[in-house]
Amino acid sequence: QVQLVESGGGLVPAGGSLRLSCAASGRAFGNYNIGWFRQAPGKERVFVGYLRWISGITYHADSVKGRFTISRDNAKNTVYLQMNSLKPEDTAVYYCAAGGGIPTMSEGFAYWGQGTQVTVSS
Repeated sequence: QVQLVESGGGLVPAGGSLRLSCAASGRAFGNYNIGWFRQAPGKERVFVGYLRWISGITYHADSVKGRFTISRDNAKNTVYLQMNSLKPEDTAVYYCAAGGGIPTMSEGFAYWGQGTQVTVSS
C-alpha cells in the first residue's frame, strides 16, 4: 500500500512557476511508475507525464513538454513536477499517482494522491 501526499499548488500569474511535490509513505516507490495528471473544471483527467522510479526515465505529454519537468529525490521518496512558463490553460487540480500499469493512462495507476489546485491568472 502506498499513500501519496501532494503539495505545492497555489495561485500564480501567467508566465510564473510552481513546483509540486508528491511524497510517498507506507512503502517505497520500488518498481512503480509515478504519474502526474490534471483535471480542469468540467473536463476529464488528462495525462501530464510520468517517471519510472527504478530507472529515473521520464516522459512528458506534448502539451507540457519543454515547460514541465518531472524529477525525483530518492532519499525523500518524493517526485516533483516543476512547472515553468505557466499558462491560464494549465489551471487544474493536479494529481500524482503510483502504479505498475500503462503509465500514460489513469487505469495504469492504483494509488492516487488527494490532488492540489493550481490556478494560473491571466
